[in-house]
Amino acid sequence: MTPEAPSVSAALHRMRRRVLVLALPFGFWLLPGCLSLHREPPRPGLTEVGSKPAAVPAHLIGNALVVETKWDSYGPYRFLIDTGSSSTLLTPELVRRYAARDAPPPAIPEVPVRSASGASKVLTAATVERLQLGAVRFERVPVLIYDCADLSDQLGVKIDGILGFPLFRETILTLDYPHERIVMESPSRAQPPLGDTMTFDNQNKAPFIWLGIGDRRFSALIDSGSDGTLSVNEGPAGPRPKLAVGPTEGPTVGTLAGEYQTIVGRLAEDVTLGSYVVPRPVVEIDENLPIIGGGILKQFTITFDPAHSRVTFYRDSVDPVSTPPLRSTGLSFRRTPAYWRVSGVIPGSSADGANVQLGDLVTRVNGEPVSKWDLRRYNELVANGAAVDYTFLENGKAESSPKRLKVVDLVP
Repeated sequence: MTPEAPSVSAALHRMRRRVLVLALPFGFWLLPGCLSLHREPPRPGLTEVGSKPAAVPAHLIGNALVVETKWDSYGPYRFLIDTGSSSTLLTPELVRRYAARDAPPPAIPEVPVRSASGASKVLTAATVERLQLGAVRFERVPVLIYDCADLSDQLGVKIDGILGFPLFRETILTLDYPHERIVMESPSRAQPPLGDTMTFDNQNKAPFIWLGIGDRRFSALIDSGSDGTLSVNEGPAGPRPKLAVGPTEGPTVGTLAGEYQTIVGRLAEDVTLGSYVVPRPVVEIDENLPIIGGGILKQFTITFDPAHSRVTFYRDSVDPVSTPPLRSTGLSFRRTPAYWRVSGVIPGSSADGANVQLGDLVTRVNGEPVSKWDLRRYNELVANGAAVDYTFLENGKAESSPKRLKVVDLVP
């Protein structure tokens, strides 16, 4: 996410550690769905689609699509759809229930994670007998076992897994953001979709497409697991973006391999996506390969045809594909139902001026317990409010008097 990387191989190495990004107004959360570009990821042993399109309702949480489905007496199950991931991740509970005990561990790229204690480990691979989304059934699915408790806390709903792009290899997959649903069809029966069609730029069918900045072109990953807008790389292989605003320090990103503070800005030039134009978008600038995140994707209906390595973007609206200002009180959080732990403080922000420290615990927002603030409600507060009152827990016991922190445009 900056103009030009030192080298493509170095950028790919970093990208294997980076994964699914849920960029929330109060912080970013990354999950382990890393993309491998060296070999084609394993796919399900069997995919049964049926003769009719299968639509599954989804909820837009932040800018990510979470589908809800039920196929047994234990459901409903909720899964985050992540086209930027080359692996499907399921909770230990779901893997125990559906494990294919006669199958050897699948050959899935290793994903290192870091526990709350700081210890590092590699996720275990397994094969599950079945997953089902509406009428579509996937059998003998290679997965990685991952406890989604932190993700569930962050999103405010129980998440049972993250569905990577290879799971849908034998389908036509449509992410219908405007109607909050996904649709799956058989490739042999699907009709050509409306919109602008582009080919994938990767031999392993990962959804990389070409974008433009001014008169330059660059390749970016379509990453529905990202709640951000667009990341650009300023290294030797990047598009060398010109900024109208920034660069400036942004929210802290929490990853399974550690945390870092983002660098953000607004481009001085428009970005083109096929015939669509994104005027001067807000971007994150870093050393990873560029991605198009949910902040832009949610304004489209996107149809993937993996068998033919192509994707189609369609938009009903004639309004600009805009990206709003990035606003913040200067705090990033890791959420739990009882409190939000401060994971980042932007230097020079109102939070920094109020002497908020890393690790401080917020118990109330505007006088209400944090459990009352789901993502959508909190997003609206930060997007439209002038200030936020935070109540902190002092010495692990008593609540403090509220601290009023001004909301500012980090990137106007």
